[in-house]
Amino acid sequence: MVSQQTVCLRQLAGNRAREVQFGRWLANHKVTPDALIKPACARTGAAAVGRHVLAIQDTTELNYQAHAGRVRGLGTVGNGRDVGLFLHPLLVVDAAEGTCLGLAHLHHWIRTKKTTPHYRQLPIEDRESYRWLAVAGAGKHCLSGAERVTLIADRESDIYEEWARLPDARTDLLTRVCRDRTLATGGKLYAWIDAQPVLGTYGFEAPARPGQRSAHPATLAVRFGRIAIKRPTSCSDKQAPQQIELSVIEVKELPDSVVGQEAPIHWRLLTTHRVTCPAEALQCVEWYRQRWHIEQLFRTLKRQGLKVEGSQVETGEGLTKLACLAVQAAVRTLQLTLAREADSAALAADVFDPEEIEVLQGILPTLEGKTDKQKNPHRPGSLAHAAWVVARLGGWKGYASEAKPGPITMLHGLQRLEAICLGWRLGKDVCID
Repeated sequence: MVSQQTVCLRQLAGNRAREVQFGRWLANHKVTPDALIKPACARTGAAAVGRHVLAIQDTTELNYQAHAGRVRGLGTVGNGRDVGLFLHPLLVVDAAEGTCLGLAHLHHWIRTKKTTPHYRQLPIEDRESYRWLAVAGAGKHCLSGAERVTLIADRESDIYEEWARLPDARTDLLTRVCRDRTLATGGKLYAWIDAQPVLGTYGFEAPARPGQRSAHPATLAVRFGRIAIKRPTSCSDKQAPQQIELSVIEVKELPDSVVGQEAPIHWRLLTTHRVTCPAEALQCVEWYRQRWHIEQLFRTLKRQGLKVEGSQVETGEGLTKLACLAVQAAVRTLQLTLAREADSAALAADVFDPEEIEVLQGILPTLEGKTDKQKNPHRPGSLAHAAWVVARLGGWKGYASEAKPGPITMLHGLQRLEAICLGWRLGKDVCID
């Protein structure tokens, strides 16, 4: 699927007979989405043992309105009139190295119920937003061997029941603030943090967000402190504590750093991590920035890469299964994209099978130049070493001075690798015969 850069059955199969076989496989009720994702989650759990990991979750919708006339078994998405389904992955990243370890869980659903006027009065378990707690709980189970887990999410995950139930001795939460919460001491959160002194500045290269901001060097003022949030009246769990102590961090872009008329970067973060100094605050900000990886995963899954919304499958069940496979393919691409950053502890064997590794080693001399600048700088056997080869196959020149290869380059490289592997297998068969 990665190698073909698509989830279109006709292109994946290569011929009509294989297309029919693949379609029947997707229609087989014994093949469940959860079964498809289970091996990937098991590998992630094994890779996370002994590490501090960031478990990043978010929701994306897959919109199939363009195919609404022939697709059955979908629910509403977007404006409430389009049809599609939802995916909610839990992506795991090594907190120290920034390498992607894989998926810890993948929640999927088709929205068939309409929101009731009394939705916020329902128990949290009966709301769609319960997915944030359920996915985090499944992730904690998958990552039981990790030394520490920091659950990271955007504003929609700022749910009081989540703060009350999920943290434990080895599990922390780091979430962007959604609402101006009432403090146990009186007053509101936003006013409290605005009154705190600036305790440092933080600079980083802000990536572009199409339609929102351009890529640019950003400088942000940092405030932080310790607060206690009061249980809101909307909290359905009356057993939840009356108040919860958390650290709050605010980073706000300085005026002279803002590009033109673009909105300044402004994050308010709540976390169970104890923040007592600027270094600890900035560490949490750095961890939160890793949430960008799941956004990149979604871009690779959809328009930029695998084009999952262009599938010709005609049932909601089949599309869900195909989406589960596509997510795993997108994760593989992301793992390579991140691995090229540094020579981390991740191994090529974590992503590639022995045959693929043999091919990667065999073609390496054809991609390296004569000078040290043209050599693969990474440790043989590492994922970074393999990612360098794949990037070169994808058209990257290999020079450190060049822009680093992104997901599309990696997709192109994987496509060429698959073609080379196919030729290599055919050659072996001929030699054997």
